[in-house]
Amino acid sequence: MSYTSQSVRTLKFADEEDNVFSESHSSQSMNGDQHGAMNSYLSPGQIPRKNSNLTNRTLTEEDEVIVFVDSPNKKLFCRLCDQVFKDPVIVSCGHTYCKSCVASRSDAICPVDDQRLVVMVANIAVSEQIGELMIHCKYGCYYDETLKRFIADSTKCPSTFRMNQRRDHENDCDYMPIDCPNNAGCPPLLKKDLEDHLRSCNNVHCPNKKYSCDFIGTQDELEEHLKSCRFEGMKEFLRLTDEKVTDLQMHLNQKDQEIEFLRSMLGRLSERLENMEKSVDMKLELVERNHSKIMDEILDNRKDISALTEEMSHINMRINLGATAGAYDPISMFKCKGTFVGHLGPVWCLSAMGDYLFSGSTDKTIKVWDTSSSYKCVKTLEGHSGIVLALCNYGNKLFSGSQDCNIIVWNVETYENCQVIKAHDNPVCTLVAASNMLFSGSLKIIRVYDVHTYELKKELTGLNHWVRALAATNEYLFSGSYQTVKVWNINTLECVRDLETSGGSVYSIAITNHHILCGTYENCIHVWELNSFNQLETLMGHSGTVYALAVLHTASGTKVFSASYDRSLRC
Repeated sequence: MSYTSQSVRTLKFADEEDNVFSESHSSQSMNGDQHGAMNSYLSPGQIPRKNSNLTNRTLTEEDEVIVFVDSPNKKLFCRLCDQVFKDPVIVSCGHTYCKSCVASRSDAICPVDDQRLVVMVANIAVSEQIGELMIHCKYGCYYDETLKRFIADSTKCPSTFRMNQRRDHENDCDYMPIDCPNNAGCPPLLKKDLEDHLRSCNNVHCPNKKYSCDFIGTQDELEEHLKSCRFEGMKEFLRLTDEKVTDLQMHLNQKDQEIEFLRSMLGRLSERLENMEKSVDMKLELVERNHSKIMDEILDNRKDISALTEEMSHINMRINLGATAGAYDPISMFKCKGTFVGHLGPVWCLSAMGDYLFSGSTDKTIKVWDTSSSYKCVKTLEGHSGIVLALCNYGNKLFSGSQDCNIIVWNVETYENCQVIKAHDNPVCTLVAASNMLFSGSLKIIRVYDVHTYELKKELTGLNHWVRALAATNEYLFSGSYQTVKVWNINTLECVRDLETSGGSVYSIAITNHHILCGTYENCIHVWELNSFNQLETLMGHSGTVYALAVLHTASGTKVFSASYDRSLRC
């Protein structure tokens, strides 16, 4: 029930000696669907005799009057409002209060243990106890102005019932006050008296009143009137006419709405056209003002091009000399030469073959990019129903692993789908191919397939988490999972070494001629010696997960690049 904030009569429990309720007036907000309802909690011991101070106020369906047959247990009263619980809830300290009392006191504390009131759960047990309390029908009560409360009236509805059944009874109570359906001028009636009143009511209107018939009389007079009513014979025609008029009115309203919409659109188009004209004028003016500047810049650019051409000649000479002498470091020459644009979501994996680069994305596609000259997409491979998470190539085949748990084999010469391998029960996180075998990592498992027949050869188990990184050499397979890098003999497929890490899950692995490196969830890179498996170093610097590692051999030495969630690359 929802009450506006207003003065309502409430009653609180007095001392236990006289076992009665005393009155207080308070302004508070309550929940429910009946506004401005009077809420009184009374026991039979409070019913006085009628006297001249009684009000004649008529109760309506919106009034909520609760008069208890027996005095409720004192434990069923809220300590905040001193009333029987209404929507009782348990707060964080374990005590029970009315839901509205807690909601209306944002900074209130429990009066028992001084803890802040935070609603945890509804107290269903107390609600059921209150619902079992016996009360009088509100249409069997009246308001005593002397005692300032509602009390039971033996001359009205005698019904008593459980509190949780009151709606069923009061919504259909014979003592409910109602109005005569014929005329608002009739005196107030009780529901049980309506049938008798209608027999003698002299305010019965002709059913053709809506067609301007002004007859008013009793039910018997109405029957005689209908025999001679001039509208009775025409009522079917009038009804059809009303329906047509209604339809025409609806159609007219629709047309009015369409006209208003068109007017609005015309106004917007006119405003847009005016703005475009202003924009064009401003741009033409800007073009004219900058024309001379552009011509000057063209002359300057020609001079710059001549200087750059000469500089490029010197650089080419240095490259030729440096490549022969071993002093050239390509890293110093790395610059962005092209940007590949085309995926509709984040790119999760890359694989290179010759002059072509393959990329897998959240948009469930694999794109083939030309890296030699145009830097454009030459083909889009579609087939997965989930995110493409892993790519690797072997011979003339490209293998792609996806969130859909499958591996698709592609012919890189024709870009055709050669085979779909139902690889795992969970997403395929990583792929690597070596020694005529394809290794795929997923949740706590690595599966080994023949790279030519795609036959499952073995399952590598004993892993403690997602396998997100795989790398292979001629001798070993390296797999990364939670705080562990496992080393497998690539011929026997047996685990020969566990390398422990301290940086959470392993997300990337790289192998050089002498070292093993792994990037972890906790921003660090661990380094082991390849031959002895002794840990040498932990590289710090990134502030995010190290998602990828790549090795580059140059004339000046071996370099490892790391890519991180912190949006940086480190060398």
